[in-house]
Formats: sequence, C-alpha cells, structure tokens
Amino acid sequence: MHVAMIGTGYVGLVSGVCFSEFGLDVVCVDKNADKIDRLNRGELPLYEPGLDSLMAGNVRGGRLSFTTDLGKAVDGAEAVFIAVGTPSRRGDGHADVSFVYEAAREIAAAIGGYTVIVNKSTVPVGTGDEVERIIREARPDAEFDVVSNPEFLREGSAINDFMRPDRVVIGSDSERANAVMRRLYRPLFLIETPILFTSRPTSELIKYAANAFLATKITFINEIADLCEKVGADVHDVARGIGLDGRIGRKFLHAGPGYGGSCFPKDTLALVRTAQELGGRMRIVEAVTEINTVRKKHMAQKIVDACGGSVDGKTIAVLGLTFKPNTDDMREAPSLDIVSALQAAGATVRAFDPVGMDEAKATLDGVVWCDNAYDTMIDAEALTIITEWNEFRALDFDHVKSLMKRPVMVDLRNIYNPDEMAAAGFHYTCVGRPSPPKG
Repeated sequence: MHVAMIGTGYVGLVSGVCFSEFGLDVVCVDKNADKIDRLNRGELPLYEPGLDSLMAGNVRGGRLSFTTDLGKAVDGAEAVFIAVGTPSRRGDGHADVSFVYEAAREIAAAIGGYTVIVNKSTVPVGTGDEVERIIREARPDAEFDVVSNPEFLREGSAINDFMRPDRVVIGSDSERANAVMRRLYRPLFLIETPILFTSRPTSELIKYAANAFLATKITFINEIADLCEKVGADVHDVARGIGLDGRIGRKFLHAGPGYGGSCFPKDTLALVRTAQELGGRMRIVEAVTEINTVRKKHMAQKIVDACGGSVDGKTIAVLGLTFKPNTDDMREAPSLDIVSALQAAGATVRAFDPVGMDEAKATLDGVVWCDNAYDTMIDAEALTIITEWNEFRALDFDHVKSLMKRPVMVDLRNIYNPDEMAAAGFHYTCVGRPSPPKG
C-alpha cells in the first residue's frame, strides 16, 4: 500500500516513519530541500527518542523515502496525508490553515485514481469541508474522499503513542474511505486498539477538545498548588488523592510552571477563537489560556523572592529550557518567559539543556550558555530547575554548594524532597508544597 505524507515536521515525520514500520510504502514530502537532503543522509531535523534508528531501518528496508517532488509522491498513492503546520495566526490567534489549503491545491493537481486525502494536521472544524471544496473545484473529474485523522502524539514518547495508541479517530462519511483507513491501521486492529469512526466535524473537534481538557487539568492543579502554598498543604498528596478517583485519573496532575509546546497553547487559543467566531464562548478554556500566561511570569517572581526580593546584579543558574523533557522543542516553553523576566530584573542567566541548546540559542538572547549542569552553577546566587530532565534528578549536592555563592534552589518541577533538601543545607523553594524552615 502506497502512502504519501505531505510535511516532515514533527507529526508528518513520526507518522511517516511509523507507517513504514507497519510495512507500508511511504514517501515523505517537504518543500524544504535542505531538510530533505538531511533526511536522505539519515539526519533527523528534530529530536525524538528512538526515531533515528526506526527511520534508518525502514529506509534500508526500502519502505521509506524522502523527496521534494509532491507530484511523484502522490502519483499512485492510495492515501495522501496532509501533515503541515497550523500555527496560531498573528493578530487574532486563529489557527493558520493556509499551508493545509496550499497542500490541497498541489494534491489536486497530482492525484490520479481514487485517493483518500487525510487531514493529519490539527485544524478547526470545517477545514475538511474546505479541503474537499478546493480539490473538487480544481479537479471535478477526480475520485477522492477527504478524511479527518487527528494525531495524539506526545513529544518524547511519540513512537509508542503511534504504535500503541489509546485510540485512533477517523472522521469520514464514506465507507470506501473508511475501508482504506482500516487497511492503513490494520496492525492496530490486530492488537484491539479502539478505532472510533465519526463524522468529519466531530473528528476535528475531538482533537481540540482533548487538548483543551488536558490543558485545563494542568491549569487546575497549578491553581490548587497556589492554594496549597497558602494553607500549608502538599499538592503532591492532593494530586494523588484526587487522581486515584477513576473519574479524574492521575495523569496531567503535576504542578509546575505552566504548559508549553506546539499544541496546547495554540490549540486552546484556536478553540476559543472558533467559538467566538460562531457567536459562542469557551469560558473555561479562555480562563485556562489567561491563567497559564500569567503563571509563567509568576514563576520568575518566585525565583526573585527566593533571592531576597531582587536579582539585580545576581547570577541565576537555570537547568532545563525545553517545554518538557525528551524533546528539543522550545515553542511556548515556560523558560522563555522566566529567563526573559529574570534578565529584565537585572539577572545574569547561566543555562544548560541536554538537548535543546541550539533551539534555545535561536530564541533567547544574552544568556551565558554552559556545557553541562554544573557549569551553570559557578558563582550563582540561586539554582532553578525549569525542565525535569532525568540527569537533573540526582545532583551532587556537595558539589553544587561548592560552586554556588549561596545554596538556594528553586525547583519548579518538584523533583526533590523538601526535607531532604533542608537536610542537605539548601534554602529550597518548590511549587505547592510546604517548605521546611530555612536555617
């Protein structure tokens, strides 16, 4: 079965590689010739654990290839996936679907026999209808169906999410298209993965509703963490206590500096704008987006407070810059707001991230970039952990104190135990947990 994947960003590349692992013949397409050249040399343009070896194996097996020639890739394909970016549109926050529509026009010119065009990109409700109209207008003679098939990939665990997903959602009213989609996902049927067939608008909305709900869950526990600090409660225990309720669940109940990444910020905003455009309101989601924006700035103030109310002229060590571990993605990362706020308050920031340094250097100015975690701590007044990479979970506390001017740690991910940190001689600040008295 021949598949074309339009777009080699995070979703397109992971999906293309994983489909080839299913045994399908996959051609991935991108207009960026440099990116395609790198992929053909076996170089990944992004970081995702395990993706490099999986890609190499399928290229060697002849099931996976990369090209800039969309027409050649689409010719003879039974399914053509649109997996291009849909960033927030400047000025109003709507999802920018111009790349999706551009891909649709190019696909229209290339399809031959019956083809299923699959929207893998995250798109507002109604985008599939417009894609169908564009292709129908350009090729009234063509046999095709447009299907919505949203992705639910978590950066850092995307391969497992694709190979063993919680569910697959397919939006189509065409049984002919659904038959093609069943063949595409046959390996998942064999392991009894839930496959949900819906209408196209329903499928498009499921993706936004899922991300908005998870963003709401994160924001909720962050607000509970703020209350915990005021009343002397422990947000870890609160999260455990409510998470054991099967109706609530334990995931996404980790207090921290707010959500970031390529999905939650833009998708929550796009959902709000879609509702507003239709004359409605998404009041909960509106509050979530506002609270999350404010929270990142509040985290910078937490660091300032731990330094006695001022960081002017002080050096702050920062560990972790990407929005989460196991990715190099800096999009909407809390570190962007936190580092900028510290610099604006007069601090010198020394920073290190195990994977995201190149991306961070492209988005942050005036930072002292360090070669490892301990290098950040030289003459620092405080150490702050923004991203919970595993290598930051077992620091040598004696070595840390020997490098720093003062043993102050601000742990925005709660990876250490407050009592143990106090016993180690640190002035320790965390999120939503009682701090032991400072000696």
